Amino acid sequence: MINQKKGLIFSTFVVLLLVASCAKDAGEGGSSSIKGKVYAKYYNKTFTSLIGETYAPDKDVYIIFGDDVTYGDKQKTCYDGSFEFKYLRKGKYKVYAYSLDTTLTNPSTQFAVIAEVEITKNGETVVTNDIVIADN
Repeated sequence: MINQKKGLIFSTFVVLLLVASCAKDAGEGGSSSIKGKVYAKYYNKTFTSLIGETYAPDKDVYIIFGDDVTYGDKQKTCYDGSFEFKYLRKGKYKVYAYSLDTTLTNPSTQFAVIAEVEITKNGETVVTNDIVIADN
């Protein structure tokens, strides 16, 4: 009887451990997506005049899954500045594109403009605010 109880406790522990290890973190392999657009403000070389602004085609957009320290995927924006990361699981994400630094501290310096989003259910499409960058 004691061996059966120990066996039952051990079996229950193993099942709980397996169930806990099957929980998926943010990342690829799901049914959700994140969409958005990159909007660019174009300046002259000294950033003293705004030349124009529009949704930006052919810009790199990156996504970080959960608490990862590096990006998990990247893609280029379409002709209308739009992007979409598909097949994502529930979780928190950071989506970003690089912008030139308009402070003239170092005109070639870039920094990330980040949109933080969370997918809370399967099959969900989350739309970010526009990611606004400076370019020339």
